[in-house]
Amino acid sequence: MKRFLLAAILAGLTMTRAADAAEEIRHRIVDFSDLDGWHEDDHAAALSVFLNTCADMKTLEWRSLCRAAAEQKNAKAFFELFFRPVEISDGKPMLFTGYFEPELSGDIKPSARYRFPVYRQPPEARDGRFLSRREIEETNVLAGRGLEIAWVDDAVELFFLQVQGSGRIKLPDGRFIRVGYGGKNGHEYRSVGRELVRRGVYNVHQVSAQVIKNWVRRNPVEGLELLRHNPSYVFFREVNEVPAELGPLGAMNRSITTLRSIAVDPRYTPLGAPVWVEKDGESKIRSLMIAQDTGSAIKGAQRADIFFGTGDAAGREAGRLKDPGRMVVLMPIQTAYAHLPVDAQ
Repeated sequence: MKRFLLAAILAGLTMTRAADAAEEIRHRIVDFSDLDGWHEDDHAAALSVFLNTCADMKTLEWRSLCRAAAEQKNAKAFFELFFRPVEISDGKPMLFTGYFEPELSGDIKPSARYRFPVYRQPPEARDGRFLSRREIEETNVLAGRGLEIAWVDDAVELFFLQVQGSGRIKLPDGRFIRVGYGGKNGHEYRSVGRELVRRGVYNVHQVSAQVIKNWVRRNPVEGLELLRHNPSYVFFREVNEVPAELGPLGAMNRSITTLRSIAVDPRYTPLGAPVWVEKDGESKIRSLMIAQDTGSAIKGAQRADIFFGTGDAAGREAGRLKDPGRMVVLMPIQTAYAHLPVDAQ
C-alpha cells in the first residue's frame, strides 16, 4: 500500500535506522526444526498467498519455484524441500509493528451527515509545492471543482485515512469505494502524536492512533488545530482494479492478505519471499507470511509490519502492536548458501 505505516503515524515515536556498512549484515541458515511453531502452521494458506505474487518476482530461480508451487499438494513439504530458513541480522533488535486499511462511512454526494470531501489531486499540485493543510481547509480552494471522490462523516477518520494513504469507503447502499494514494501537497509530515507529547498532554508510551482520535473528539476546537499542525495533505485516486472483498494493493501491485502479508525492507528481504514470523509480546504470533509490501518506517533486516486487515477492529489490533521477536526469510537453496562465507558452507 502506498501509505505511511502506522509506526510512522504515531510520529516518529519509534525510530529505526538502516545498516550503513555491509559488514554489519549477517546471514545464518537455521533448520526448520528451529522455527518455533513451524509444524503447527497452516502452510497451505501461506502457499496460496505466495502464489498471489510469486509470478511477478524477477529472478529465474524464484519464477521456477513459483511454477513448482502451483503443482504442489503438500505445502509444508514444498517449503521444506525447496527453501532454507535464513536469519538475516544487522545488529539491531527485531521490531514488529502493525498496519491496516481504514474503513470510513461516506457517500458519493454531500449531505448534513457526509460533509468532509475526499479529494483527487488538483493539476496545480502535481509539479511541486501546493497549499498547506490549513490553507486548503480554511480557503476551501478545492471545493466545487469536480475533484471530490466522495464525502465522509468524520474529519478525524479522514485525517488518519490521509496518514495511512489508502482505505475503503462504505456507501449507504452497502457498496464500497476503495481509494489509494494519489499524491500530496509537497509539505513534510509532522507528527500530531509527537506534538501531544511535546505539549505534555501524554507521555510517549501512552500515544496511539485511538488515543489521538479520542483527544481530538473531546477537544473539537483544539483538536482541529492539532490536526493542522501537520501541514501535509494527501490526495487520493479510486482503485477500481481491486474487488471490495479483497485486501488493498501492496507494493507488488497485488492484494495483500490479513495476517499473511507483511511489509519489509526490500534491501534485505526480497519482495514475494516467504518469511517465518515469531512475534513475541502479549499475543504471540507464529506464522509463515509473505513479504508483499514496503513502507517508509520499515528500515532494517529485522523489521516488519504485519497487515491486520480492514476496519476499526483491525486498526485497534495494529495500533497496539510494538513487539520484539524474530523473522526468518525462506530463501531458495542456492540463494541461501550464496550469502554465506566460504568457510561456513
